[in-house]
Amino acid sequence: MPVARLHDFRWYLWGPALLVAVGVLVPLSYLVLRAFQGDAGELADLVLRRRNLRLLGNTLGLTAGVLLLTSAIAFPLAWLVARTDIKGKPFVTLLGVLPLAVPGYVMAYALMASTGPSGLLSGLHLPRPSGYAGAWLALGLYTFPYLFLNLRAALLGLDPALEDAAQSLGYSNREVARRVVLPQLRPAFFAGGLLIALHVLGDFGVVSLMRFETFSYAIYLQYAAAFDRVYAAWLALMLLSLTGVMLLLEMRLLRGRRYERTGSGSARTTSMSPLGRWTAPAYGFVGLVGMAGVALPVSTVVYWLGRGVEHGRWSDLLSAFLDSCSAALPAAVLATALALPVAYLSVRKPSWPARAAERIAYLGYATPPLAFALALIFFTLRSAPFLYQSLGLLIAAYALHFMAEAIGPVRSALYQAPVRIQEAARNLGRSPLRAFFEGTFPLLRGSLGAGMALVFLSALKELPITFLLSPLGFRSLAMGVWGAASESLFSVAAPYALVLMATSTALVGLLLRKA
Repeated sequence: MPVARLHDFRWYLWGPALLVAVGVLVPLSYLVLRAFQGDAGELADLVLRRRNLRLLGNTLGLTAGVLLLTSAIAFPLAWLVARTDIKGKPFVTLLGVLPLAVPGYVMAYALMASTGPSGLLSGLHLPRPSGYAGAWLALGLYTFPYLFLNLRAALLGLDPALEDAAQSLGYSNREVARRVVLPQLRPAFFAGGLLIALHVLGDFGVVSLMRFETFSYAIYLQYAAAFDRVYAAWLALMLLSLTGVMLLLEMRLLRGRRYERTGSGSARTTSMSPLGRWTAPAYGFVGLVGMAGVALPVSTVVYWLGRGVEHGRWSDLLSAFLDSCSAALPAAVLATALALPVAYLSVRKPSWPARAAERIAYLGYATPPLAFALALIFFTLRSAPFLYQSLGLLIAAYALHFMAEAIGPVRSALYQAPVRIQEAARNLGRSPLRAFFEGTFPLLRGSLGAGMALVFLSALKELPITFLLSPLGFRSLAMGVWGAASESLFSVAAPYALVLMATSTALVGLLLRKA
């Protein structure tokens, strides 16, 4: 039976998809309405302020700088793993992935707490980083794994026959790398670069700790400090527009390009290049990345823990951990439950409404967290004030914002799950829903678990959405780190940072093992 003839699940498919569309689009619509409140002269003044140009320059400059830094780290590291005979490749790969377990604001905390007169590296007399340089370094060390993973996968998947053909035409190794290999890596650069750019555009924790004013930090200042909600709404719309430009640019750069192998037969394995005289610099580079991305935050946290933590702080830590899990765990379950029907529609019922539902889910993920939280605030205050600063709203915000992370694994598993198993169950008289749960669902359990772990990890680390939407008395691990670090109370922040890193490392290790 062709895929198109499978029975439509009706409401249990389209109901969740509609719920996702409403949950993402309606709050964003209220954000637009809030921005246009006021007379024309006031709105023109808000849009044309010189400060907006400074914010645009700061945001774009930081994004560009972080992209350059992550490229300088990720590309050599991926090349060493995929193309050279360096020893201990699994360990090197792990060093390239583990910084994902260190949230950006924890990396900023580590840089601040390890320098200065009382820091771990006080003997080196390093100034405490701040401003652009501090934000650039913290975000670069935190986000380079996104690019490393994409480049590593792309390098391992390249067909060496292309390079052999170029060398047979007389090209040197350097020319082969420039004319053959690098063009083939464009999709990986664009995919990893887009993820990094979205993280930088939406970051609040790092730029606020480093006191570098970007759009995200300015939104917080206008809403929480100046109480100018109309201007905050306009800043959020400007940030949303910038995010949209990034998405369209990535789509345009990849449009019409094809990179697959077209020849017959199977591709042979790529031969590893000997490092030779570059062995010592290669290991030195790997060691430097490991020390900056992994050893520095861990040793800094341990150092400040050794300086002493007040006895009462441990009970606060337990409370923060329980508060974090009370929101992150239900959000992970909800996001995965919503992702399943959306992914199923995309794979098994392809149509423009199904594609639209999936794109809307990714729109929620691409929306900067502060802008998304602000949109939900405006929506709830106007339409459902009883939801404002409730745990239910925080859980829904997590689920809608991070649902795209659960869609990816589920969609990949659905592409690999045979349709005939479900069809056989239908031929035995099972209802469509029962046929799905008996035939296809068991094949999706691993991907559902991976998606749930990804959402739980992201929600656990999330700062701006938690900061604006959390109920009164709610204090997450992320808020504990950020609040103490912003006041330079490094020993107070250390336990929160340790629990966050330990939990994140365990989940990242679990996901790597499954992969």
